[in-house]
Formats: sequence, structure tokens, C-alpha cells
Amino acid sequence: MAFPRISLRCYASFLALAALPSLIEAQGGPSCPPEPVAPTAAQMAEGMRNARNHGFLWRISKAGRTSFLYGTIHVGRLDWMFPGPAIIDGIRSSDMLALELDVLDPGIVQRLRLGMAPRPGQALPKSLNDRLRAQLRAACLSESLLTEMSPEMAVTTASMMVARRQGLEPSYGIDSFLAGMAHGIGKPVASLETPELQMKMLSGSSPKETEEIVAGTLDELEKGEAEPMLERLATVWKESRLSELEDYEKWCECLDTATDRAMMKRLLNDRNPGMADGIDKLHASGKTVFAAVGSLHMIGKIGLPALLAQRGFKVERVDFNPAK
Repeated sequence: MAFPRISLRCYASFLALAALPSLIEAQGGPSCPPEPVAPTAAQMAEGMRNARNHGFLWRISKAGRTSFLYGTIHVGRLDWMFPGPAIIDGIRSSDMLALELDVLDPGIVQRLRLGMAPRPGQALPKSLNDRLRAQLRAACLSESLLTEMSPEMAVTTASMMVARRQGLEPSYGIDSFLAGMAHGIGKPVASLETPELQMKMLSGSSPKETEEIVAGTLDELEKGEAEPMLERLATVWKESRLSELEDYEKWCECLDTATDRAMMKRLLNDRNPGMADGIDKLHASGKTVFAAVGSLHMIGKIGLPALLAQRGFKVERVDFNPAK
């Protein structure tokens, strides 16, 4: 069976590796979207003052303690990255924050960089390398990434930069803001996964598999298939449309083949039990936890709410009015 291609429509808005572009420098140019700028102190104050609840929140209770489970999106617009009142209340009442990866941890960042580095014997065929080079230019990224990153990581970074042309910026993902806030107020931050696990998930185990990963992602970039799905998923998150998110498989156009379904299983189903175990372990240690992970990990019989219910938690949706 062929190695599953990485489907941009399936992962670009929820994988924690959306933090990758923050580790590199984009190249400016007249046709390039503007690079994100750090909000000023005044913008921060206004953003927090006007913040609305976005995404999906659950209370999860067990052994007399209440923790929280929050479905995030790893790209966003500036005003989305400020957590709304229900999110702030959940974090304040919790002892610690848990994320897929704490990308503000220097050790995590260093391990990500090591995992992105090219491996011996990974050279792509010239035709595929030329296509990748063209997509890096289109994404306003330096072609030097071809020597600084593995082919899989270079094409992954290019694909994530597609969101920037829609005003969806990895630097404005709410996960990083939550990490910064927790660190700032002295709350411990735990990573539910490892950089090595996420790198392995996006890497081929042979030159042939690497070529299939790169070619599959380039196909989607060249056809422009990702943009509408990214925009819809972002809107679903912004407006907290849980029922629509739960129907994701019906409208994502990313599960049409056995290969696509295998990749979705690899990206979601296979990771969810480990994250559920991690949340359960942190809660069982006597701490209350605010766990924030990508929203697509929340849906279905293998979603985190269902898995935590199986582990003895009482799971209650916090239903706040969608932002308009």
C-alpha cells in the first residue's frame, strides 16, 4: 500500500506543527501578504477587553476535581488569539495548562529544529525539487529551506503559509497565546506529545515515501484546493459551530480515498488515546488541568471528550454564544 500523502485540507488548521513558520523567516516582496506584527501594549489591552469566546470548551470532572478541555485552532486572525471570558475563567481556575506542544519551551523548539533538519540520502528527483522550489517562492519563503529542512518539513511549511494569504496567521494561533499567558502568571505548562512524535508523523521512512508525501502536498498546493476548506474550518471554530465540526468528514473532501482515510487515522485517531491518557494522568496527580488541543481531536467516538468519558470523567459542554 502506498504511503498516505499528507492532506493539507486535513491538517493545516489543527496540527500543532502550524507553529513551524514561527521558527523561520519569510521573504518579503510586492506580491507577498504582509508579515504579522506583534501587537502593541494598547492592542493587547484592547484585545483582551473585547475578547469573545471562540472554539469549543468542556468541563471534565473526576475524583472531586474539575478540569477543562478546549478545542483550538492553530492559525487565526489577530483578534481571535485573545481568549474570551469563559476561557480565561477556565485557565484561572486550573492549576496548569496542557498543550500538544509548548512551543515557548526552548527545549521543545530546539528539538523541533533538530527534527526538521535534512537527513542523509533524502535528495528529491529534480522535477519534484523544482516544484517544491516554486511553491516556496509562491509562499514567500527562502529557497534556502531546501538545504535547511527535510523535504517533508519544507513542503509542510510552504503549505501552512497558504493560510497567510487568507489572513489566517500561525503566529496568531490561540495556543501560543495561552502558553505565554500561563508562563507569565506562573502556571506550569505541560506538553501532551513530543516533537519527535509529530516529526515522525510527517516524515517518510524511505526515499520513496518522502517523495510521495512531497508530491501529494504539492498537488494540493498547485490546485489551490486548500483555501476554501481552511476558511470554512476557521469560521466553524470562530463561531463555535460544534454540530458542523462533527460533520467535518461530510464536507472536508479529504476522506474520499483509502489513502486519505489512513492519513486521518494517523493524524487524529492514533494520537487521541495518548493525549487522553496524558490529561487523565495530570488530573490524577491531584492537579486541575486546562487542556487545549486542536478542535478536530474533539469529534466522534475517538474524540477526546468521548475518550475521557470512557476513563471515568463526567464531560459537560460549556455552551457559550457563538461570536458574530
